[in-house]
Amino acid sequence: MKHQLDFEKPIFELEAKLEDLKSHPEEHAMDVNFENEIKAIEDKIAETRKQIFSNLNAWQRVQMARHPKRPFTLDYIKHAFTDFNELHGDRLYSEDRAMVGGFARLGGQRVVVIGTQKGRDTKENILRNFGSAHPEGYRKAMRLMRLADKFGLPIITLIDTAGAFPGVASEERHIAEAIAVNLREMMLLTVPVIAVVIGEGGSGGALGIGVADRVLILENAYYSVISPEGCAAILWKDRKASAQAAEALKITAKDLLELKLVDAIVPEPLGGAHNDYETTAANLKAALLQQLVELQALPVAARLKQRYDKFRAHGHYLEKSNPLSVKPSRKKAAAPKPAAAA
Repeated sequence: MKHQLDFEKPIFELEAKLEDLKSHPEEHAMDVNFENEIKAIEDKIAETRKQIFSNLNAWQRVQMARHPKRPFTLDYIKHAFTDFNELHGDRLYSEDRAMVGGFARLGGQRVVVIGTQKGRDTKENILRNFGSAHPEGYRKAMRLMRLADKFGLPIITLIDTAGAFPGVASEERHIAEAIAVNLREMMLLTVPVIAVVIGEGGSGGALGIGVADRVLILENAYYSVISPEGCAAILWKDRKASAQAAEALKITAKDLLELKLVDAIVPEPLGGAHNDYETTAANLKAALLQQLVELQALPVAARLKQRYDKFRAHGHYLEKSNPLSVKPSRKKAAAPKPAAAA
């Protein structure tokens, strides 16, 4: 059974009608040609799909980013990369299955690919900790990045996490310090670094592998300092305001590109990445190869300066005062000075 989002209901109803018509044609008395009726419904499905997915709002795109059938990091590694050789452990504490990475090839280019990995079912989600990495996950990621830097291999990170794991165990093993070290060290890597938000890009959990020369985002992914639910709970005191919070946060790919927080949007097939893994992976591969060509043409010093300037430019804002809100001055006129004594 397909997972059905609320706004997809008209499409599923039409598909169910089409399937019923094809399976039991004898039960449907029609005055028109059978093939023409089939064609009419198929055209209606295509038209409805285009209308719905061309006008998704911010909250609907968040739902798309969280779709349980959406391709995860290992799916993209399977379809867009070759010769993947996974490496394990942070050499300090343990192996974190929520963070995966290793050597691979992208086209003819050798790279190191790293990403957060979710699970498809309860058992795998427990193994992957729902895609939320512990400190050892970020330390493993940095270990692989240093290997890449040592051997001159470009680094590609795939981001799909609601955030770093916020539990007591993470705090005991210094999750904030692990992410902070990654932020500092990624800024200094001499090899090209490309980060791609493929699903959820949640807070420091995403940024811990997101400091890069180029930050790309899939069309139906989102990147945010806080989840819409968390924002709604803080500002509106009600998680039911999540849709309103999603709009206010400006977390969609289009908004982020306009704000210059991402560098490019990777298109998805109509209906979302979960409907066509191959096409989505092909689009991602093409975008990565294009960015690699541009980055490898830059001298190391220029690339490092661009990376630094890129993140220093984040967070700018304009503040416009309202002239009607300026209160008139209440200062009293200065008293005249006494005349000097003769």
